[in-house]
Amino acid sequence: MSQLKYCQGPKCHTYDTKDRKKGPKDNKRNETRRRSSFYYLNNNACSMQCQADWFDVYGSRALDHFGRITEPRVLTRDNAWSTRRDWRREGNDAYFAYNH
Repeated sequence: MSQLKYCQGPKCHTYDTKDRKKGPKDNKRNETRRRSSFYYLNNNACSMQCQADWFDVYGSRALDHFGRITEPRVLTRDNAWSTRRDWRREGNDAYFAYNH
């Protein structure tokens, strides 16, 4: 059985949908969605709206924490090469150098 996790959208509980309604018949309330898998925000948000809400609240803070780009990145002779993988059916995959 997979673990259930909560949507990380800060306003998920404010959206009025049937699957967010919890509680006894006469005392319904909205709760954050809880599922085994999500599709947005790297499997942490239940919808694009919750993903956008998360980025509105925490996006600037995340960029400050992980580092903003302060000057443009340039493709040069030194960083133009990368390693690619050629997937083969037999399982003996081949790796090769690729130049952008």
